[in-house]
Amino acid sequence: AVHLPQHRQNASASDGPGRDLLPPASHLAARLRADTPGARSARSAPTLRSERGEAATEPDTKRACTDRASLIRRSDSRDIRPFENPTHRMDPSQPTGLGPRHDASSRVQKPESAADKMAALKARVAAAIGTSKAKGGLNVGLHPALEDMGSWKSQARSRDSSNTQHRPLPELVRPPYGAQNGGAAQASRQDQQRGQRNPYFDENTAPQTTGSKQREPKRLVFNQKGKYIQQASALRRQAALEAMKKRIAEQTRKVGIDEDLDVEKNFVVQAPPDIEWWDEGLVDGQNYEEIDNPAKIKITTPDSIVTEYVQHPVVVEPPQDRLAPAAKPMFLTSKEQAKLRRQRRMAELKEMQAKIRLGLVPAPPPKVKKGNLMRVLGDVAVKDPTAVEARVNREIAHRYQQHVVANEERQLTKEQKQEKLAKNQRQDADKGIHVLVFKITSLANGQHRYKIGVNAEQLGLSGTCIMHPKFNLVVVEGGAWSISKYKKLMLNRLDWTENTPSKARNEARDTVRDWLMAEAKDGTLKDMSLNECKLIFEGEQKARVFRKWGSKVCETDAEAREALTRAKMENFWALAKGFP
Repeated sequence: AVHLPQHRQNASASDGPGRDLLPPASHLAARLRADTPGARSARSAPTLRSERGEAATEPDTKRACTDRASLIRRSDSRDIRPFENPTHRMDPSQPTGLGPRHDASSRVQKPESAADKMAALKARVAAAIGTSKAKGGLNVGLHPALEDMGSWKSQARSRDSSNTQHRPLPELVRPPYGAQNGGAAQASRQDQQRGQRNPYFDENTAPQTTGSKQREPKRLVFNQKGKYIQQASALRRQAALEAMKKRIAEQTRKVGIDEDLDVEKNFVVQAPPDIEWWDEGLVDGQNYEEIDNPAKIKITTPDSIVTEYVQHPVVVEPPQDRLAPAAKPMFLTSKEQAKLRRQRRMAELKEMQAKIRLGLVPAPPPKVKKGNLMRVLGDVAVKDPTAVEARVNREIAHRYQQHVVANEERQLTKEQKQEKLAKNQRQDADKGIHVLVFKITSLANGQHRYKIGVNAEQLGLSGTCIMHPKFNLVVVEGGAWSISKYKKLMLNRLDWTENTPSKARNEARDTVRDWLMAEAKDGTLKDMSLNECKLIFEGEQKARVFRKWGSKVCETDAEAREALTRAKMENFWALAKGFP
């Protein structure tokens, strides 16, 4: 059976009762004109609007009536093939399709009444539809899987019209596929193929024959009063809460409360591990529970780290030999020094006499003094003693001036002295870097801050001075000689209880913190009687961690820790906080 497309109810009801097997007039006319020349363009004509699911207009209805009348008149003048019996075997010599047949059985007698005419028309339409559905191009039978495509397209088109009610039309009975081809064997194979399930067809995706589902109308829902106001208020409260959390965290970081809470955890001793790393290769297990069992000790086992071979490490020269200072000359007594001086001068005099004797150097003028005046000059001094005395005084002054000039030439200049000092400090630092850490209660006295910085720079020390409202931390590093001098300065030479008025101007005082001022708010000097400086750490390290000397003012513990973290010395701040 062939499923005809579902048409609109108004179009099918216009034919009256007993006309359920007949499609609408416009569809019938289009089917009949399909085999005529030039009828292909009629498929897109307005008469096929009902086939596409569109509403039939008044001109379409009139045209459909005209086509139906012409069809009845054509049935009187030409041959109409009656409905073929399924059991009837067609002659292979006769043509198939909608063409005319020349046998007597294919002709229909002229009906005498309207009912006979309508029955003949139904038979002609059913034969035409059945033949066109079962045939493809070149009179070749269609594949069984393609026979239901017509009903699927009709159903798809019927779903496009959602404004009217749909109801299925009765199915038309057509001859079997095997009878049309004239073979009973092909008919039996067709029945078997229909009984089998098509593996390429999904029933879940097949269109429903009951028509498209009516879309449920969307209900109009009103929002409660104050709904969005409550949502906005909740968002504002959340934003205010987040801002308050950030503000509290910032204040806590500035005050340093969170830093003070975890001071004690830096001194908590951690629990020892279940097994030390140096014992993992000697004990079979993860702890020392079976250490008394000889079988669990890896000493004589093949996988033990203890073997019969003796390891001789590479001999490395100790670093102290390389950094050992040069041996100083032996100290001599005064008599020994005078003896060496006489011997040296005697050797120089003999060398000079030899050069004069050979004529290499001119003889020096006689060294005339007031003591040997009469002996050297003799008669000249007797003749004019005043002139001779004046001459001797000039020679004495000239010799003294040459002595002063020679001493000045041997003396180092200011730049040479600085270079020599820097060289000695570098050589001293090459022998090893020493570190000192001092804790000072207060640095309100400006002179103390000045002396700390200037002496560190002059001694070639590097480090930093952290100034904090609670206490101050001084970290210096350098050679042994410079560190020794600075240690005496900090612990012995400076008087930490002394306080002098600040020499800063009024404009500069506004930028200085109150806890760094020597005067209190009432203008009086602060009491420095309890101020002291303590040495909390002294040791050595491999190399310098500060490039130069500097100072930093920190309001909170976090800033002080951050300044020391760059040099990896933040542990000194915790040590100073716990130091009494």
